[in-house]
Order: sequence, then structure tokens, then C-alpha cells
Amino acid sequence: MRGLQVLQIGMDEALQLMDRQENAEYKAFVEKFKPKKTTDDCYTPEPIYEAVAEWVREEYGVPREKMLRPFWPGGDYQREEYPEGCCVVDNPPFSILGKVIQWYDERKIPFFLFAPALTTFTANRCRCCYICTEADITYENGANVKTNFITSLDPYRIRSAPELYRRVKAAMERHLRAQKKQKQKYAYPNEVVLCTMVNRYSKYGIDFRIQDDECRYIGSLDCQREDGKDLFGGGYLISERAAAERAAAERAAAERAAAERAAAHPWPLSEREKEIVRELGKREEVRA
Repeated sequence: MRGLQVLQIGMDEALQLMDRQENAEYKAFVEKFKPKKTTDDCYTPEPIYEAVAEWVREEYGVPREKMLRPFWPGGDYQREEYPEGCCVVDNPPFSILGKVIQWYDERKIPFFLFAPALTTFTANRCRCCYICTEADITYENGANVKTNFITSLDPYRIRSAPELYRRVKAAMERHLRAQKKQKQKYAYPNEVVLCTMVNRYSKYGIDFRIQDDECRYIGSLDCQREDGKDLFGGGYLISERAAAERAAAERAAAERAAAERAAAHPWPLSEREKEIVRELGKREEVRA
């Protein structure tokens, strides 16, 4: 009877593992048919757009409620409604930027558009102002593009905009910090052993062995399963005796890793390089 129970538990875990593998394969299959964004799909993160729009409001007196964003997934800017007194403040597809500017110019629709910095001047089919900031913007599709702006609102042909650059830079830095996911580090209990752990013991010369009747294969811990996570490559639950040995093996591995780092021979600096370092320190004192 005991043997049948163990067999059933093993079969249940195997079925769960198969389900997870099938789900992963299905997700990969579905992913192939999702529309892929091109370099034209550089949609602007909201915090960066807000920084630009606020600068436009202050610089040119355009009310926020008059600003339009006709460039959105699946949209057609030529079919949009442009009420009297509106101004387009948006990021059009870069590949048709010149065409977009010409279309707005012919219809006397005011615009303030994002543009790739390296090719800004090529959009020259009509009279407009090139605002050169080369602001680093990471767009929603992950593309990092040095960005300028082209507008019909400014009386100049070419100009810089230090305050616009400062605001976009600050907004981008805040946005990236907010988006950056802190990778959670996990520590497994001594009663769990992974292949990578035993690999490490071999590297540091630690003899570690587990009997067949002291371990059971698991695809994930219960707490991981609740979060939809797996043990990558699987793992084993081990007996209390084996867990004590694993704890000792971990301590020994940590000590030998520390000794290895301490024994590493450092590259020395030459007198010439040390002098450079001292000079660099003097420059810091002068700036302070």
C-alpha cells in the first residue's frame, strides 16, 4: 500500500511537470502570431510625453486641452478630426516623418513632433523649426532613440532648447527607475538541493552524496507553485540528515570561494598610472 502511495505521488508530480511544459510550449506557439512592433512603433512613455507637452504649453502658450495625439496603433492621422485651434503634439512613425510634416503644413495644422536626431534636417519639405536636443528616450518598444523635435510653432529655423532637454532627461531617468524591476534573490532551505548546488561543491572539492531513499524529486516548492513558478531544472527534497550535510557543504564552499578571491593576484598600477590617478584627484579638488 505504501509503495502505491509513493508511486501515485510521483505520477502526480510528473503530470504537473508535463502540464507546465505543455503550457510553456503553447505560450511560445501563441507568441509567434502576436504582431511584432517595428522601429516605427516607438510609442512615447506617458511621463516623457507629459514633460514635453508641459514645455510646449509654457513655451508657446498651447493649452493642454488643445493638444492632439493622432498617432496610435492602428490609427490613421489623415482621417482624424482637427478642430480649430488644435495643435498636434505627438510622435509620428519616423519612416514617414517628412510626409506627415508636409501634410500638416499644407492644411495649416500646427504641430510639435518627435524626430530622430540623426536625420532631423532631412524633413525639409516645408518651413519649420528644428529643435535640437538629442535627448535619449527609451520608447515603449524598448528602442532607445536620440530624439529632436520639429515644430511649426517657433519663429526660428534651428534652435537649441536646454530646458526641454533637462526636463526630458529628468523624466526619462525617473521613468527608468520606476520601470526597473528589482530582481528578488531567493535562498533555498537546506532541505532542497539543486543541480547547480552540487556542481558548486565539485568545483570547491567538497564530497557530497545523497542516498536514493533520502531524496524525492520535486518540480517546485508549494510556495513557488502558488506564484506560478518552477524550480528550473527541477530539484530534490532531502532528509534532515542530508540537509545537515548540505549546510556544512555550503559553509565549506563559501569559505573556499572567499579564500580563492583572497588568493587572486592583483594587477599592480605603474608609477605612471599612479601619477595619473593623483592628477585626477587634483582636478576634482579644483572643480569643488
